[in-house]
Amino acid sequence: MRHILALLALTWSCHAPRLDVGPKPPNVVLIMADDMGWSDLGCYGGEIETPHIDSLARDGVLFTQFHNNAKCTTTRASVLTGTYPRDAGGSLSPEVPTVAERLAALGYRTAFSGKWHQGSQAPSRPLDRGFEFSYGLLDGCCNFFDPAQPDPDFKGGRVRVFCDGEDRVTEFPEGYYTTDAFTERAVERIEAFGAEGAPFFLYLPYTAPHYPLHARPEDIASQEGRYDVGWEEIARARFERQLELGLFEEGTVPAPMEREVTSWEMAQHKEWQADRMEVYAAMVTSMDDGVGEVLAALERAGVAEDTLVLFLSDNGACAELPGGERPERIPGPKEHYVTCGPGWAWAQNTPFRRYKQWVHQGGVATPLVARWPAGIKPGTLTREPGHIIDLLPTFLELAGAGTLPEELDGESLAPVLTGGERSSPPEWGWLWSGNRAYRRGAWKISWEKRWKRWELYNIEADPTEARDLSEVHPELTEELAGSWESWRTRTRKRG
Repeated sequence: MRHILALLALTWSCHAPRLDVGPKPPNVVLIMADDMGWSDLGCYGGEIETPHIDSLARDGVLFTQFHNNAKCTTTRASVLTGTYPRDAGGSLSPEVPTVAERLAALGYRTAFSGKWHQGSQAPSRPLDRGFEFSYGLLDGCCNFFDPAQPDPDFKGGRVRVFCDGEDRVTEFPEGYYTTDAFTERAVERIEAFGAEGAPFFLYLPYTAPHYPLHARPEDIASQEGRYDVGWEEIARARFERQLELGLFEEGTVPAPMEREVTSWEMAQHKEWQADRMEVYAAMVTSMDDGVGEVLAALERAGVAEDTLVLFLSDNGACAELPGGERPERIPGPKEHYVTCGPGWAWAQNTPFRRYKQWVHQGGVATPLVARWPAGIKPGTLTREPGHIIDLLPTFLELAGAGTLPEELDGESLAPVLTGGERSSPPEWGWLWSGNRAYRRGAWKISWEKRWKRWELYNIEADPTEARDLSEVHPELTEELAGSWESWRTRTRKRG
């Protein structure tokens, strides 16, 4: 509890005066979790101990309204290009420069360590798209202890592509763990780049805490018994802390329990269910340890003051059950392939509706914290909206690129990072697997493919999408639906 108590002592400040950061372009370290829920971090109300990530919020800025694309591939495509994905799957287009290519042209050194998920063959690999150094998984999720082990729930037992530079890696030593390996390579690059003196961009997208639920026994042991109370009590306690931290206004109503979720009282195999969340929490704490090592490396290299460090998640918590509910599979060891399931995913996304793949807030809202000692006032909370398409424009402005390229869909959030407001109201669209959404200013429409109707929400007054206003404002709902159709046409024309 001590990390929560420390956070409660923070004095959040909104709209602080803009700071004079000077002409020096910052280094940028972009760290991304995989399938992590909005409330999993301590600074977002979670009970999981994440002191290093929490420190980024304490020493920098915390966003309450930041958004992703609801899915691993589409989010990564937008992070890398500053545009909406050019196709439904989210792969990179060869004619769209990546953030690494753009920053390299401005004199930045570049490195990637983690999960790529934008193509495993030339010309779509990190080394093909502007990164000087590359290490990690070029596909989607994998076994954390042995990435060469096939996925038992994928037809044909697909083996993922893992590379060290140009070389394919197919054997991994005893004691290997992807989270640690990604951190080690990132630290190596920080130390090397720091010694050279040129600005650098490091992209560190972890696979944690995406399934399979794999963690070291000692990390799991530190979570023992914490989740025996069940997902309803965890969600209740998280929302209470979120109110205490000022993340939501008094009167905010959390989303009700999802229809796929059984009450804890009626849940079967409770011990196994609790074990799943214990392992998930252990994966998050292991990732937080990695973030701590990255921050320590920046200090050792003498570049912490001039480095913008950001941490976010690629989408909301995951309710998928590719192998079904199978208690004979043990959460934790590499021999078993286990997911969290909808009960824990609902709690992980507290207080929002739905999960990864949906475009209600539970799918598209992401935690984002950013620290930049030379430019960001410590202990800042911002309610300014942001989107992952805004990241690349932000980096370009801070790097001194001048006029931003017209083909970018986002806008720079540099004014928000330094205490001000975004230059224009948000206007964003989403589409994934039949689920649709569009936001303009405070208003958002959402369409779930199962129900095939538009819902309307005032996100600023009702951030959890608890009150559908489509029947109250049918004309506005229809107008925004037309805007979504126009957005889809415009973005699809690009591909």
